[in-house]
Amino acid sequence: MSDLLDRLRGRGWRLTAQRRVVAEVLDGDHVHYTADEVHARATALLPEISRATVYNTLGELVSLGEVLEVSTDGRAKRYDPNAHRPHQHLVCAKCGTIRDVHPQGDPLADLPADGRFGFTVSTAEVTYRGVCPNCAGG
Repeated sequence: MSDLLDRLRGRGWRLTAQRRVVAEVLDGDHVHYTADEVHARATALLPEISRATVYNTLGELVSLGEVLEVSTDGRAKRYDPNAHRPHQHLVCAKCGTIRDVHPQGDPLADLPADGRFGFTVSTAEVTYRGVCPNCAGG
């Protein structure tokens, strides 16, 4: 059973067949699907699931704080079920593959107080970019 399904059960969230399929699609490490990708994978498991149901379910999961909505390319929103462990993203500049990375330390610790321009900083998002081994030819 997936970590996401366990968390949703623990919250008492009603798991209809459609919601369960969306949660199953989001199961796994380094999952960062767009809504259309979630829908395509969900229809393979439950052919009658509608695009609207997938979008609504993703919206609910984000509202619950069980799934993160991330954008690493400024275009398509992607859905990340790794919502309860702080992490950053490593993105291939060629193929767009995304991997979760868990650097040590606090990214805010390196930002000096005078470099915050009076902001009270609550979160930081760091995206590392490079080329994955497949695109690098190795």
